[in-house]
Amino acid sequence: MEFTDDVVYSLILIFSVPLGLLVKPVSSPELKKVVCTVVGLVVALITIGGHIIHVVVVTIVSIVIIRVVGPRKCHFCTFVWCFGYLAFFRTCHYFGIPKVSPLSNAVQLFVTLRVVGLGFEIHDSCSELSTKDDLDEEKELWREYKYISPSAVDMFQYSFCYIGQFTGPYYKYRTYHDMVNTTSIANIPSIQEMLRRIKDVPLIGIAYIFFSYFFNITYTQTEEFYDNPFWFRLFYMMPMFIIFRTRLYMAWILSECMCMTIGLGAYPRASKPKCGQGPTDLKEYHKCMKSEKPTEYDYETIHNLSIYGCELGRTTKEGLRSWNMTVQYWLAAYCHRRIPNSLKAYRVAITMTISAFWHGIYPGYYLSFLLVPVILLAEDSMISAFRRGSHTQQKWFDWACWFFKMRGFDYMCMGFLLLRLDYTLTYWKSVYFIGHCVTVLFLITGTLCRSKSMDKKS
Repeated sequence: MEFTDDVVYSLILIFSVPLGLLVKPVSSPELKKVVCTVVGLVVALITIGGHIIHVVVVTIVSIVIIRVVGPRKCHFCTFVWCFGYLAFFRTCHYFGIPKVSPLSNAVQLFVTLRVVGLGFEIHDSCSELSTKDDLDEEKELWREYKYISPSAVDMFQYSFCYIGQFTGPYYKYRTYHDMVNTTSIANIPSIQEMLRRIKDVPLIGIAYIFFSYFFNITYTQTEEFYDNPFWFRLFYMMPMFIIFRTRLYMAWILSECMCMTIGLGAYPRASKPKCGQGPTDLKEYHKCMKSEKPTEYDYETIHNLSIYGCELGRTTKEGLRSWNMTVQYWLAAYCHRRIPNSLKAYRVAITMTISAFWHGIYPGYYLSFLLVPVILLAEDSMISAFRRGSHTQQKWFDWACWFFKMRGFDYMCMGFLLLRLDYTLTYWKSVYFIGHCVTVLFLITGTLCRSKSMDKKS
């Protein structure tokens, strides 16, 4: 019996969520690491078979690079190696190697994030210590709660940990280390947080099933579809984006629940943990760790989705920051902020290109991702030029901004779903490249009005 990829993803998530409740009480850090690694290896072997060799190769070579090159340059070298291997991984069938499956692609993507992030963590933790004064309290806190110096075995176990192996979220090595080594983790609440998080899944699932029944992306690849009137072709991208995002909403929420049941990403609320980053107030974190009083915890570190931000966020920037948040953190921390000031004007474009390459080599990814910087510029220029007047007028402007934000995501989503250059351009051509036209119109209008406003003030 052959299962579709969506069924396999669902089975993995359904299996992994309750598994955490069994692994969480394990008191031995070494045993817990072994269990998480063995489960990850077994699940990967069952689902992707021989393609696991790609994951093993990229992991082992990355570990060798980190050990040989050292903290000073390991981040750069692992980045080049892992993303270089991604190019080979996606084209290996041209060299007589079996073509990889979508499931193996998913595992490869998140292992790439982990090992590249590991190189940056090691580089940053050593750099941070070297710049702080030896007697500085902050340095001691950093050494205790942020510094990492994993062995080769530790790195391998982190890379193959089953948590988030197929769907994320991305989490740092230090987050994984804290989950394994925190002695009180068995006492940290999981079930209540999980139930609070999972309560939206049934409604999201109903929406996904309803729209999937009536709409299908393959219909846009037929001649019959283009016989429909313009309004129908234009409308069609809206339900397609609903299907696209509800599917991911369910996967990401269940992935967060997987983390919660094992205690991954649980930090004291007083330590002000942030998505992907972990605790940011180390003094408060230290106090909580040493205190015997009851401590309130949250799972903000592995928080991967804000449905409110995605659905009701006013701007494209808000929508992007609310979507796949731990991967957004990875891109911001290890790509966007590392681009030199000489290329500051191109940071968003470069980051979007890296994101597109990480997702795949299909032209649809690049056509969609590289439209983002232009949309952001157009949005900023319109806000600067027109968001003024009374509170009511600003509210109306915000609703208009929200409307065009959602339509922009609808439009770009078609590139993600159609993937091929001919399919994507054929669809966009059938709606007269309306997303591009409106974006350019807003950019020109906002820029001209802002220039006139500045000329009047001067």
